[in-house]
Amino acid sequence: MPPSADRRPTQLVLRALHLGDLLVAVPALRALRRARPDHRLVLAAPAALGPLAALTGAVDALLPTDTPDDLRWPGPAPEVAVNLHGAGPQSHAALDRTGPRVRIGFAAPGWDGPAWDDDDRVHERERWCAMVAAHGVPADPADLRIDPPDPGAGPGGVLVHPGARYGAKRWPPARFAEVAATLARAGRRVRVTGSAPERPLAADVARRAGLDDTAVLAGATSLPELCALVAAADLVVCGDTGIAHVASALGTPSVVLFGPVPPSRWGPPTAGPHRVLTAAGDRRGDPFADDPDPALLGVPVGEVLGAADALLHPPGGPAGSPGTLRTCGAGAP
Repeated sequence: MPPSADRRPTQLVLRALHLGDLLVAVPALRALRRARPDHRLVLAAPAALGPLAALTGAVDALLPTDTPDDLRWPGPAPEVAVNLHGAGPQSHAALDRTGPRVRIGFAAPGWDGPAWDDDDRVHERERWCAMVAAHGVPADPADLRIDPPDPGAGPGGVLVHPGARYGAKRWPPARFAEVAATLARAGRRVRVTGSAPERPLAADVARRAGLDDTAVLAGATSLPELCALVAAADLVVCGDTGIAHVASALGTPSVVLFGPVPPSRWGPPTAGPHRVLTAAGDRRGDPFADDPDPALLGVPVGEVLGAADALLHPPGGPAGSPGTLRTCGAGAP
């Protein structure tokens, strides 16, 4: 964060996490902005999230911070320090070192606030909104929508995103490929997205689906470009990973497959154009495992295609849209 001539008091907010983590914190960030409109809000988060932070309309500046221990506050002590990162103690201690006058976070030594509750039935948006509300900052968990960087940019079609940070959240590539192939046969333009390290996975899914190399966008889009693609898409099919939260924030229809982590905690809004699929009774629950969670493996291809079909052909939708989806093999796994 470059030196600023802005002399307003500062709210320093720590959320040194990932793409989806930032997006579920948007309602709390906006509440903090409304509560102190005369303050500058500085978000301590990874530098790569800067473009997305700007789209929230709540952040004045981003302080590049990959972990709480990396937090280096360059100016006078902030007026307010807000811990949207976790329950502490590491994140609390990092903010304490900046010398704030006011602390907003969960209860810990030196910090007033509500007790941390790790109940999986509570969505992350609700958890952080409830925390700031306990400090006198009313927040609406439904205030999650963002505007795309270039509204309407790029063609529509379907984005298939087979990757995820951990293997426990990755549905098998062969199943993603069958979904992609069926969508393409039905006349949909299908593209496969992902990060640069996920490009081999995306290329494998595209090859299995019979798509050409131009369909592989993994590693070829910036974060703003990815947001524009999601905003223009007819549908996103993915696991429980960052692009699912982008679709939720932009209101793009999505089919999201959940494994180790329940959708009650990280899923899309129930009122939105989204479908959540999981075999909850089989959940192992280890989000850091190398292999797919049984709750994820319990979701068959046919169920994903059925959910996609419902979103692509809503009742009362326009006539003449591409055809109904049919898997190439009955009883596909």
